[in-house]
Amino acid sequence: MKVLSIGNSFSQDSHKWLHKLAVKNGVELETVNLNIGGCSLETHWNNVAENNESYFLDVCGDTAERKNSIIEALRLEKWDIITVQQVSDLSGVYKSYEPYLTLLVDTVRKECPDAKIYFHQTWAYEIDSKHGGFVKYNNSQAEMYRCIVETSEKAAQSINAELIPTGKAIQTLRNEVPEFDYKNGGVSLCRDGFHLSLDYGRFAAAATWLHTICGVTVKADSFEDFNPILLKKILDVVNKL
Repeated sequence: MKVLSIGNSFSQDSHKWLHKLAVKNGVELETVNLNIGGCSLETHWNNVAENNESYFLDVCGDTAERKNSIIEALRLEKWDIITVQQVSDLSGVYKSYEPYLTLLVDTVRKECPDAKIYFHQTWAYEIDSKHGGFVKYNNSQAEMYRCIVETSEKAAQSINAELIPTGKAIQTLRNEVPEFDYKNGGVSLCRDGFHLSLDYGRFAAAATWLHTICGVTVKADSFEDFNPILLKKILDVVNKL
């Protein structure tokens, strides 16, 4: 299975462990992420219109040197799955999505008519995040999460796409697993208040993607040097999504 994401650093977080976790679960999965940090749907569409070669190509979790355009990447392989998403601080602001989401997805379907489209639901910032965009949600993680859920579901429906519920997975872990209850002394699933932590945050995202796009019950008794008890708790949440 070949997966292409038109994204940014948030899809980069989700892709980091995806290929390796797929291998561990006996799934043949090639993952490619088109990455411009902080890239919005509006910028993605402008880059399509101008055919800008502005994207780093992250292949199976590692970054290649040369840059690509979106059109070039769409023609690179026969993609099975293509994902799209909004930049994190606008993910809960639906008026920022159109007409760019529809224009982008129309282009994707024209170039890759056999590919299945998914919309990637990103996550709310940490409760003490210093990201400038947090003010759009009154610096409230709960409000940001609510807006993201409502907006991502509406966006996915508007383009007839399925949803990858990474945001739901991260918030559920925060709310239900004491070790990740940051406000009460647990470990944050973010490394800087908005990007995912390099270990459990990225692992949870990868597991959510694998479970959603491949329909498998994700297993991992061990992974890197991560705590196996925490791995099990993450997978117990993800596999119920």
